[in-house]
Amino acid sequence: MDAFRFALISRFPALGSRDYVLFLIGQFVSVIGTWMQATALPYLAYRISGRPLDLGLIGFANTLPTLLFALPAGVLVERLDKRKAVILLQAVMSVQAFGLTFLAYSGQIQIWQILILAFIYGSAIAVEVTARQAMLIELAGKEALPSAIALQTTAFNLGRVIGPLCSAWLITTFKNEGAVFLSNGISYIFVIIGLFFARTRYKFEKGAEASQGMGREFREGLRYIRSNAVVMSAILMSALLGFFGIPLVQQLPAIARDILQPILTTEAAIAARTSNLYTAQGIGAVAAAFMMAYFATANKGTTLLWGQISFILPIIALGLVTDNSLAFFLLIFIGWGTVVQLISMNTMIQVRVPNELRGRVFSVYFWGLQGVAPFGSLLIGWIAQTWTVQNAIITGGIACLFGVALVQLIFMRKNNPAD
Repeated sequence: MDAFRFALISRFPALGSRDYVLFLIGQFVSVIGTWMQATALPYLAYRISGRPLDLGLIGFANTLPTLLFALPAGVLVERLDKRKAVILLQAVMSVQAFGLTFLAYSGQIQIWQILILAFIYGSAIAVEVTARQAMLIELAGKEALPSAIALQTTAFNLGRVIGPLCSAWLITTFKNEGAVFLSNGISYIFVIIGLFFARTRYKFEKGAEASQGMGREFREGLRYIRSNAVVMSAILMSALLGFFGIPLVQQLPAIARDILQPILTTEAAIAARTSNLYTAQGIGAVAAAFMMAYFATANKGTTLLWGQISFILPIIALGLVTDNSLAFFLLIFIGWGTVVQLISMNTMIQVRVPNELRGRVFSVYFWGLQGVAPFGSLLIGWIAQTWTVQNAIITGGIACLFGVALVQLIFMRKNNPAD
């Protein structure tokens, strides 16, 4: 047993930290609930209205807070105890889920209510993600940071497989999406408990120098980004993924109901098909997360390129197919490519950034990934509503292709980043 534990820790160094393991276990339970809700909420919205634009509006409400709050959050979390901030914001997200539970069981839930609660959730996550990512080094230490990032992403994407399956089972069993939202609200309690017992043993203590003010501190972070071409290129790549890539996946309920739907299908069959599409994406994501955790020292510039290829080409193909099996197969590659990109970009940034700038720089990265997503959600939703869902997917995929090629030509060939 000791030999196995030693081998496991030697391959995944972050598991050597008791505090990180406590956080990871709680986070794993929580993300299962998160993905349950992420599957059920757009399904519910599309069942109510049948409008692809409403899926875009929910994505807009979910990610607009990132545009508004992510950048100042980068400076703010460096002034706070990150562990306590994460606990507080996880509690806010739990309350949001219980609010959805009440509305779903009341039978009176409407799109405008979903939009308000999506905005509340997005406001919490806009700050919580930055605090949580900056906290990882405090739980695991700098040497184990690549392993900690990859393992957290693995847990996140295992939830991405389990969550949609649980969501479909709860909806078909209880005939109400409220059961999903209730389970999600309870799941946040686990990560809160884990963080109550965890300690940030590798916490970096800032010096006693006087504060420069939030504005000057933020500008200091921007100057660092401009001076580091690898970090700048990763942030630009994240913005492309956030604007064109992520909003495409928000259309999965429309794909399941309107494109892949056989004649005379039932609501239970539509719920199962929607869940299967999310699950397929999760399967690819889990495979990518395990691979990135195992090969933590691989060249992140090369893996980023492979992730982009494995995401963009299947996205374009998804806009051309009407077969369930083909769509499932393509979404496995889309999930794989998404996670390879996210882990590569995250690691490229975090291992380079000084401790005192990590929160600020990561907030800019997160802003690039999700801060532009509200407008991408509206654009893709409008194209899907005005033309067709297939045209929206193909347009977004081609835009990603040209954007990635341009950034690769400007930055990546010149700098050839290796981690």
